[in-house]
Amino acid sequence: MTTSKSTQHTAPKRIVIKLGGSMLEGLNENFFANFKELQAAGNELIIVHGGGLAINKALEKNGVTSTTINGFRVTSAEAISIAQSTLVGQVNPALVHQLNKNGIAAIGLSGYDGNLLACTILDEALYGFVGEIKQVNSALLETLLANGITPVISSISCTNDGTPLNINADTVASKIALAIKAESLQLVTDTPGIKIEGQVQQVVTSSDITYWISSGDIYGGMIPKVTAALDCLAAGIPSIQIVDEQLKGTTILHQEVFA
Repeated sequence: MTTSKSTQHTAPKRIVIKLGGSMLEGLNENFFANFKELQAAGNELIIVHGGGLAINKALEKNGVTSTTINGFRVTSAEAISIAQSTLVGQVNPALVHQLNKNGIAAIGLSGYDGNLLACTILDEALYGFVGEIKQVNSALLETLLANGITPVISSISCTNDGTPLNINADTVASKIALAIKAESLQLVTDTPGIKIEGQVQQVVTSSDITYWISSGDIYGGMIPKVTAALDCLAAGIPSIQIVDEQLKGTTILHQEVFA
């Protein structure tokens, strides 16, 4: 019995960290220090990223217009090609380089690699070439984590026939967190948490979020973040945070139910 308890205490905890916004323009020393502290404490970490700013610049350079609906980028056939080349060819390797340079062993992946993200088209009439994740190849991630390597995953994948798909990065992060049974999901953004009437909320519940979405206090790009958080809470992930680069912000919890 003692051995069993000891084994449980030493089992690594898993944290999925999603990077978005201006975070991808250049992470500072505090981020890498915090990251290595989490690793030193025995946590296994996975990074998921989008690249909205870089994609916007590439689209504008190529004269391609883009809109968002419900926080999802409407992705035309022309836009998906640009998004794919930007995320896989530029943003991902730059991020992996930053991590490796700061002493963190990392490897870049997209949904294509090792069939990591099996997808279908979410709603082509509404969103264009945007993916819905049907399955995550968690075995691939398990292998990398077991060897001390941090997976860095871009939010691009494809259908069974190879059609490229853009995927909301918050959704990718939540699906991966669920697949690997993560202890925590951290959504890192340039907004330090959920703001209501200009004030960052330190701790909120799922019912708070549901109310704020209906009231319009939560809107735009924050909707996919909180939706991903609620999905993870409902599936049993204990802790969801929407935080800034200092890893401080809003913690989202289940609504407490009292008898």
